[in-house]
Amino acid sequence: MAPDATQPSTQRPNFEQVFNAMPGLCLVLDPAFIIVAQNEEHARETQTEGGRILGQHVFAAFPDNPDHSGATGVSRIRDSLLKVMKTRAPDHLGMLRYDVKPAKGPFQTRYWSVTNVPLLGADGYVEWILIRAEDRTELAQQRRQVGLSPEGKVASF
Repeated sequence: MAPDATQPSTQRPNFEQVFNAMPGLCLVLDPAFIIVAQNEEHARETQTEGGRILGQHVFAAFPDNPDHSGATGVSRIRDSLLKVMKTRAPDHLGMLRYDVKPAKGPFQTRYWSVTNVPLLGADGYVEWILIRAEDRTELAQQRRQVGLSPEGKVASF
């Protein structure tokens, strides 16, 4: 007999399975910014498969590109994470250049939209931080082709 779709399920979802399959690039950090979880899409897009970044400080796993003198990825993400810790409210970065270093080869230029969300403990303080990123590299490239900055402003070249 098929289950009754009108009745709520008594089973709880496997949240680890949900997290891993969730669309979007997701990390979970502890309050010291140590990576405690990474979903499959994040691992694939950032070329960090196999759980090799779990347990690392987020900025050790994802440093700024040393060949980009104007790199602001680490500082902008750090500022956002500190704001989340202080305000206990989500913070969004609309367009952020943050290059990715594959296992082999040079850094690759990438642009992201990033939302940092605090997950509060029973005491009301931040227990975890969910980072959700969307790759905006293609949009940034399209904007450059029509004379705009990656943020969509008139470029001053």
